[in-house]
Amino acid sequence: MSSLIELPDYRRPPPEVAARLARIGEQPVVLDVQRLSKVFATPAGEVEALTAIDLAVHHREFLCVIGASGCGKSTLIRILAGLEEPSAGRVLLAGREVDGPGPGRGMVFQGYTLFPWLTVTGNVMFGLKIGGMPEAEAAEEARRWIELVGLGKFAELYPHQLSGGMQQRVAIARALANRPRILLMDEPFGALDAQTRAQMQSYLLQIWENVEVTILFITHDLDEAIFLGDRIVVLDTRPGRVREIIDVPLARPRSKQQSLDPYFLAARRRMEELIHPADPQPVEIPPLAPRKNDRPDARSAV
Repeated sequence: MSSLIELPDYRRPPPEVAARLARIGEQPVVLDVQRLSKVFATPAGEVEALTAIDLAVHHREFLCVIGASGCGKSTLIRILAGLEEPSAGRVLLAGREVDGPGPGRGMVFQGYTLFPWLTVTGNVMFGLKIGGMPEAEAAEEARRWIELVGLGKFAELYPHQLSGGMQQRVAIARALANRPRILLMDEPFGALDAQTRAQMQSYLLQIWENVEVTILFITHDLDEAIFLGDRIVVLDTRPGRVREIIDVPLARPRSKQQSLDPYFLAARRRMEELIHPADPQPVEIPPLAPRKNDRPDARSAV
């Protein structure tokens, strides 16, 4: 639809949106990624997954990262979380270099990573207790976060008794309970059905609007990135590098009706151009070799 109508320039948002984006850019930098590269050694030789990534994430910003399959999105977020080491460059969290996992970064994965032997409350309390918080205080703190994600009635249930969306809300509560400076989310809604995914996107925005946290969100879904983000980092592929950073030209609070907004469509069209070129290179498919039992005369007779 976006190719058949005249769309505005996504780089020139309405004045009130431009003013809000400018205010975000004036906030302190929480996460600073400097010339980050990652090379993997394989039996076939070295594979460069990421190259020269430069990125600054500001306080209270909601930043989405998107790109084609194989562009290094998950590798990037694992490095930011301290789960992988970069081959070159560095990551600074509030001015301090990241050298491993730490409480300043919360992580939510695509898969359901709750401890199956713990209740909802026990899962949310887990990190607090590891950090030395007394049992009673940890339980009270966990209760607050469970209420925030709308699961107060399910606090004593176990993960297998919850839907996928509910499990991811527990994972978000568990990550936020440690009060990280930044929440890293690696396609957390990718395994959910479309209806639950849309509900979770709205839940996440409500949580973010009420919690003092910055979010970096990995996704492969163009509409999800536009609906959630303040800015969208588009990664090129093989190796992953920053192709473009798009300021989302939409007002907040967000609503699903904005998917028909001309600025939404303009931003989406630009991402389509970057990620899915209109004229991809043709793929040559070699002819199949005949099977030993195939008879040429039988094939030609069919």
